[in-house]
Amino acid sequence: MNINQSESIVEMKPLSPPYFLFGTDADKSSSEQFLLSIYDSGQASIFVVDVLEDGDFRYVALNPTHERWIGIRSDELKGKRPEDILSPTDAARVRQHYSDCVRFGKTISYEQCLQFQGVKTWWSTTLTPLRDGNSRIYRLIGTSSHITPAKQGKVIDRLGQQRAQLVEEIAQKIGQSPELETILSQIVQQARNLLDSDRVLVYRFLADGKDTIVAEATVAASGSLLDKNITDPCFSSKNRDRYKRGGIQVIEDIYAAGLHPCQIDFLASLQVRANLVVPIIVQQELWGLLIAQHCGKPHQWQDSEIDLLKHLATQIAIAAQQTELQQQVEQLKAEIELQRHNYTAQLQKIQEFQALTRRITETIRDNVDASQVLATAISQLAELLESDRCHIELYDRDCTIATIAYEYSNSPPFCEGLSKTVADFPEVYQRLLEKQPLHSLEILPEWQPKLRVITQTAYPIFDAQGIIGNLWVIRARQQPFDQWENCMVAQIANECAIALRKSRLHEVIQSQAKELETSDRLNSQFLRTLAQQLRTPITSISLAAQTLEGLLTIEKLADKDIVSQLLQILYSECGRGSKLIHDLLTLTQNQTPCDRQTLIAIDIQTWLPPIVESFREVTACQRQHLKLDIETALPALETDLTELERIVTELLSHVCKYTPAGETITVSVQLIADMMQISFHNSGLEISAKQRARIFEPFYHIAKNDPWKHSGTGLELALVQKMVRHLGGTIHVESVAGGTTFIVKFPIA
Repeated sequence: MNINQSESIVEMKPLSPPYFLFGTDADKSSSEQFLLSIYDSGQASIFVVDVLEDGDFRYVALNPTHERWIGIRSDELKGKRPEDILSPTDAARVRQHYSDCVRFGKTISYEQCLQFQGVKTWWSTTLTPLRDGNSRIYRLIGTSSHITPAKQGKVIDRLGQQRAQLVEEIAQKIGQSPELETILSQIVQQARNLLDSDRVLVYRFLADGKDTIVAEATVAASGSLLDKNITDPCFSSKNRDRYKRGGIQVIEDIYAAGLHPCQIDFLASLQVRANLVVPIIVQQELWGLLIAQHCGKPHQWQDSEIDLLKHLATQIAIAAQQTELQQQVEQLKAEIELQRHNYTAQLQKIQEFQALTRRITETIRDNVDASQVLATAISQLAELLESDRCHIELYDRDCTIATIAYEYSNSPPFCEGLSKTVADFPEVYQRLLEKQPLHSLEILPEWQPKLRVITQTAYPIFDAQGIIGNLWVIRARQQPFDQWENCMVAQIANECAIALRKSRLHEVIQSQAKELETSDRLNSQFLRTLAQQLRTPITSISLAAQTLEGLLTIEKLADKDIVSQLLQILYSECGRGSKLIHDLLTLTQNQTPCDRQTLIAIDIQTWLPPIVESFREVTACQRQHLKLDIETALPALETDLTELERIVTELLSHVCKYTPAGETITVSVQLIADMMQISFHNSGLEISAKQRARIFEPFYHIAKNDPWKHSGTGLELALVQKMVRHLGGTIHVESVAGGTTFIVKFPIA
């Protein structure tokens, strides 16, 4: 107990004057009165001890001052031996002093440290013997002065000197750059000696969460904690933050510090009674904790002890930081050496790669065939990168299938021609289709028994027009491609894109040349057909004109009906020729996109029936059945009335032309999704796929399938297709099971 604590004890009521020492009041002399006043009110601590005949000692009384210092009342002390109020060690020391005073028979003085109620206090004591009439020493009078503050100051000075010396020694060792483990071991050992504690340890926080004790010095009966897995279940991020801010933990007694039960149980399991924790901060991060512990009993931690642990924590932080810096220096040296070696190797690779790129560029310049370029590129790239396999896969038009088109490999299996469905490997092709490279390790147990793990990199082959394929480079070992190697693969992928695009452009040019030849042939054929089509009405007109001219020279016509017939032929053939010319102009002119402002919204249920009914007489004459089927509640259709009427009329005319007698013609209208569908179906006629592919060509006729021998320009269906597209619709023909259907679809606004 320190001075302030002792002064807080409630002052006891003084005992009555010790008659056993001074006699009765009647016998008191003036000197005895003076002694009595000193006993009762003096600032010195006075105690009285009886010396028994058997040599034992019993306490008789304490003056009020001594009662206040030690916290024991005089009547509680009376009749007790030293062992009754002191620890065995302290009692033995006190008895020795009492025995010395009796043995020497004179006043003695000494200093001693005694513990009362768990508190250590220092005393300077003078012990005087009293003799009876037979000169036997029967009583001892002790006078003590409380010198704890002075002693504590000396202890503090001593600890300060030892701390300064220890810090200097540690600083010298840190300057000599020994191992951090050695420094920590020395620090905890010397700290335990200075603090006279049972254990001092360093607890290290690690990045992987596997925190551990890295140094320990202990004399605790429970043994070392160094090799044990110690985890505090109550340690939380809040505790970590508090330590990171420089907070410390001072626990004099775990059972009287108001700790959480789980923390009490944790410390008790380690047989810890008093705990002092100081954080170790390295570069503003919590590196670890420096911990001092007393295991057998509570301990009042002094400011000097706390300061010592703080200074040592600072030195540990310096040592840890210096060790990390030293490690960084060594690592930097190793990295510099490695970079120097890598630079030399990469410089050689750069030269080889430049030569390879130059050869590929020259090959691309001198060849339009990509096969030779790509085969050279992948073989030499594989050799340059010391790879076991290199191949190029190309996508189909929709990028749904990837096929290995070119391959280099120094061992089987050989995969050229192998195709993969892109959707089956989303983890691979999703990045590549986004024009991002792919790097991975893969285990292939069925490739070669001794080569289980492969390292592969893939770079997309693409240009401004889109993605073409991928360049793969594979090593049959676990050796990742470095940055420079990846740059080489990316560059070669770009060269491959140029070669492939040049080859494909050449193929397109060749194809276009063939298409131009075909177009010229078709144009020539078209002109011949057109000439034949025009020659027929012109021939008819010429013959009719010659005949009419001959008849007009005759003075009197024998038959006037022949004139009317000739005129009819002239009108008919002229109309036919005019219509042919009009249709040709319509078919060949460039139409602008349909102007929305010129479109008219029509009710198809009202507009269509009259047009269909206009064919009723024709179908009746040809013994055909005509039906109209329109869904109810159809939305309005925005369209060009002239073009729509021409489309419906031409399709009905065509269907009537090729429908045999007794068969049925059906016109139907229905709404499918957001499209209005108009269908023209006739039974009794089935058109082959080859004929359907050409049915919308100009002047194409379905051979031998016109039972009614209708005439026409041969441009009707070609014009219908053009007008449907102009209105934003689609048209196609289906023919199955003895029936043919023209299906026209228009979008609903």
